[in-house]
Amino acid sequence: MRLTMAAQAEWMFRALRSGRRHLSAGRQLEEKWLTLPPVAATATVEVNGKRKGKGNQLSSTSTTALKWIVRCCPNLPISLLHKLFRLRQVRLLSPPHMDMQQQTLKRVAAKYTLNAGDRILLPQSVQQKPTPTHKPHSPLTPQQINFIRKFVIFKDPAILVLNKPPGMPVQGGINIKHSLDAVAAACLNYEYSEPPRLVHRLDRDCSGLLVMGRTQTSTTVLHSIFREKTSRALDDIGEEKRILQRRYWALVLGCPRRSKGLVTASLGKVVVDNGKSDRITVVDNSASLSSQHAITEYRVIASSSQGYTWLELSPLTGRKHQLRVHCAEVLGTPIVGDYKYGWQAHRQWGGFDLSNVEDSCEELFKEETLPFGLNLNNGSISENHPRLHLHCKQIVLPNISQALQNVQSFSNCDLSQVERLELVADLPLYMQRSWDVTNC
Repeated sequence: MRLTMAAQAEWMFRALRSGRRHLSAGRQLEEKWLTLPPVAATATVEVNGKRKGKGNQLSSTSTTALKWIVRCCPNLPISLLHKLFRLRQVRLLSPPHMDMQQQTLKRVAAKYTLNAGDRILLPQSVQQKPTPTHKPHSPLTPQQINFIRKFVIFKDPAILVLNKPPGMPVQGGINIKHSLDAVAAACLNYEYSEPPRLVHRLDRDCSGLLVMGRTQTSTTVLHSIFREKTSRALDDIGEEKRILQRRYWALVLGCPRRSKGLVTASLGKVVVDNGKSDRITVVDNSASLSSQHAITEYRVIASSSQGYTWLELSPLTGRKHQLRVHCAEVLGTPIVGDYKYGWQAHRQWGGFDLSNVEDSCEELFKEETLPFGLNLNNGSISENHPRLHLHCKQIVLPNISQALQNVQSFSNCDLSQVERLELVADLPLYMQRSWDVTNC
């Protein structure tokens, strides 16, 4: 049946209007998203006019979202990429429906395995050059160098150990002016040509023992030791089996039901505040792909009449915020000064002014003019805004320097037979004051 002239005109008008809508939607998506090249089984990526790779073999079993972005956008800081994944701002467009107007974009994680033809979309804002928030870092002053060297408590040819001050971040990031790894690279190499390297982490507000490798070889050995600690945690419950032991001291609100025990609770990350931040929580379904098994031993050191308890915590795995979450969510005794995981407990405890904790913490660092803007004095439970009371007190590990001297190859070395080093770090002043106040 033929269309009348009026019907034809109406049909053409609708088609034109639909095309304009699709064009408008496409422009909006182009304005919002930066689309990366599609993943292929064999691919050569062109970046900034240069061809990257020569027949790079990419398969669905080896190419993750993070790896593909790094390959396509090598100039983007890795810290920015991790932030985009954390805030769930990375999208996936999969074939065969590659029309962005016809498909809902899927959020993906950094470790998501890509298939041939997949496209990753990033916010267009990643192409904008960030405005510097401060001037480029100037060389360290003699005062800063002398200050940080006072925290070195052990040094041999293989490792360097510091009693990390609270308030100093271990790694750099957004709005971080001085990080411990950068400061160590600038002034803690001593007679070595290469800087010391991180092999594990401590939270910014946590204090205590931090081990660094002084050479590439010793760093590799230490990395394997810390990874082995986590991967074999279920097999190495007894102390006699562990080649690495870490013991933290923490002051907590309340007291656990048992004086000692073993916490086995898987942890996972959840996004909160509409994607602005994240936090770690206990995951009931340990079979979830996003959860990680986490094990902590604990024992009561002392209890006080005020209701506080000093705990010794031994993490058998090394998960982010593991001790803080296990104390708050499993034992029901949040660590003093941990407002992220123990806000309600602090509020109900009474005696603390929680009206504006963030501003109070900023004022805390302004009160004492130490290098790097640190304050090592205030923050005990006698004050309105106590700081995080978590300190890595003791580490026992193999004597790496001795092991490397006695063997030609690390693969032939049995670290369980090597002499052990036992390292101990004093409490920061504010935690020592809290210890004295609790009459322990």
